[in-house]
Amino acid sequence: MNADRLLALYEQVAEAPDAIARLRRFVLDLAVRGKLVEQDPADEPASELLSRIALEKARLVKTKAIRKPRPVSPFEPDDLPFPAPLGWAWTQIAELGIIGPRNEADDALEASFVPMPMIAAEYGVANGHEPRPWGEIKKGYTHFAEGDVGLAKITPCFENGKSTVFRNLTGGIGAGTTELHIVRPLFVEADYIVLFLKSPQFIETGIPRMTGTAGQKRVPTEYFISSPFPLPPLAEQHRIVAKVEELMALLDRLEAARTEREATRDRLTAASLARLTAPGTDPADFPANARFALDTLPALTTRPDQIKALRQAILNLAVRGKLVEQDPADKPLPRIDEGLLPDAATPFDIPSGWQWSRLRAIGLLKGGGTPSKARDDFWSGRIPWVSPKDMKVDYIKAAQLSITDAAIAGSAVNLIDRDSVLFVVRGMILAHSFPVAISKVPLTINQDMKAISLKIPEMAEYVLRALKGLTPEMLARVQRSSHGTCRIERDDYGDLLVPLPPLAEQHRIVAKVDALTALCDRLEAALTTSDTTRARLLEALLNDTVSGAVDPSTQAA
Repeated sequence: MNADRLLALYEQVAEAPDAIARLRRFVLDLAVRGKLVEQDPADEPASELLSRIALEKARLVKTKAIRKPRPVSPFEPDDLPFPAPLGWAWTQIAELGIIGPRNEADDALEASFVPMPMIAAEYGVANGHEPRPWGEIKKGYTHFAEGDVGLAKITPCFENGKSTVFRNLTGGIGAGTTELHIVRPLFVEADYIVLFLKSPQFIETGIPRMTGTAGQKRVPTEYFISSPFPLPPLAEQHRIVAKVEELMALLDRLEAARTEREATRDRLTAASLARLTAPGTDPADFPANARFALDTLPALTTRPDQIKALRQAILNLAVRGKLVEQDPADKPLPRIDEGLLPDAATPFDIPSGWQWSRLRAIGLLKGGGTPSKARDDFWSGRIPWVSPKDMKVDYIKAAQLSITDAAIAGSAVNLIDRDSVLFVVRGMILAHSFPVAISKVPLTINQDMKAISLKIPEMAEYVLRALKGLTPEMLARVQRSSHGTCRIERDDYGDLLVPLPPLAEQHRIVAKVDALTALCDRLEAALTTSDTTRARLLEALLNDTVSGAVDPSTQAA
């Protein structure tokens, strides 16, 4: 075992997906396998501990303090998931204490009520409780007392690792959710039992044993009380619990440090983007700010959401005329929106030589529809029928469904010209995204979409990127129906103001956006590769911690 080496090399894998959570589960796994602390031959063997527990249970039965336990199905040697260390014993939770104990107390006694939300999934987090008179909670709830161990048996609480040692109970007793299995340990370290209940092996083995309907599956009592349980000597139990607490505290600090690193990266990323997008920025400063951002962002973008923000910032700059230099020699576009008043309120300043136009004025807006599904001759034709679920790419040549010429002739579906700009105006995707694409073939669209056939078809590539850059403005126009459906009304999307540069500058903007988007693609690919590398290194380190067979230093890329 080489846990110290694992933690020493943690910084190499700290950014791996789920690194801290995996390390926490790994610590628990090592603990119940006897690989976290050394065994001491001087410790009283677990077999002797089991004998003392058996004698105590017999005494309690004889004095009628407890009922005689029901027999438990024994496990077979083939059921054992791993070999136990010297001095340990394989047993069952039923042999370690009292299952499902009951409390006897005066109704007026202040006790603790513990609902499921007050039981933590994380190891080492104490349960919460609410003081209540015992008479209010003694019926219809699960009983427990100070030091008892509880396991959440219902999905998803079991899968999430909800189990606890009940402590600091008002009046020393409590009752709570009926979705608990309870054991009252005898001479066994309660925290060690919780280690076992939270261990990956116990949970993963238990999941397929759950019974009941979806959403109401439960861990059977039999699994809880009769599963093979690796019992160390009592002295080793104490050492294991102490070591786990030490390592979990260390992982808490590592997690806090990681959170702080992420917060610092977020601040630096935001500051870098702010230097580009600040409304009052002097255009003369933009090239230097852009170089700074592009030099620093690759090191700062460590999450997909940060790269997404960078993509949006690039598009945002593009529609503001800050991405490429203006050329006085560029031929201005002809006036497109004759109905737009010169003093109309505009969302931001644009360079000289540009013009504003409402979306409805730059081309002909067309809607969509759905041909009758009862007409077999309308479907499986040669003409793509595009719906929002097809809008995952920038260029549309095909769709999941297609229609025939007869469908166009026999329904209200419009044929959309090639090089039209398509966008979604209804659907839950508008809660967070505004899909836009260009038609590369003549096609049709459904009723949740609109298309605009441009007055100047050569503007299609720029309009695509401009609408992506104006996504925040478009999403601000989204309305929700009473049942939650998102939509953008015709006047709202039709009145959207689109900044239009000269055609030559549009081409330069498109080229620059594509170049910077390619950089984002490379950052994204590098991030994926880095995540994979870190995950592999973490796996190597975990294996090395157990076996020492792998040299993690040779696994790093």
